[in-house]
Amino acid sequence: MIKKMSRKDSRTIRQKRVRRKVKGTEARPRLCVTRSLNNMYAQIIDDTKHQTLVSASTLDKEIKTKGSNVASATEVGALVAKRALEKNIKTVVFDRNGYLYHGKVKALADAAREAGLEF
Repeated sequence: MIKKMSRKDSRTIRQKRVRRKVKGTEARPRLCVTRSLNNMYAQIIDDTKHQTLVSASTLDKEIKTKGSNVASATEVGALVAKRALEKNIKTVVFDRNGYLYHGKVKALADAAREAGLEF
């Protein structure tokens, strides 16, 4: 009998496949996006030092739109890009973290590009 894989297990497999190819360096750190049911999170990570350089989420006080929707994802993308540019981080590698590049993830990436990040 064929066992159906859960959504979480499918995302974990995609996440591992992407993570094998995408590594953040000091010159070009990794922009990692995480979605939960209620919030959106974005981190810029240096994988060589195992250190988070910049982070932003819908839980920050600067974000006006609360929740996990496209509008709040756009605000998070702009905020993480602004904080990265303050720390002289201009180019990053985008890690969609196993999520499909659609909807909230795409909105966050587009907002980060418009705010000045290159990827």
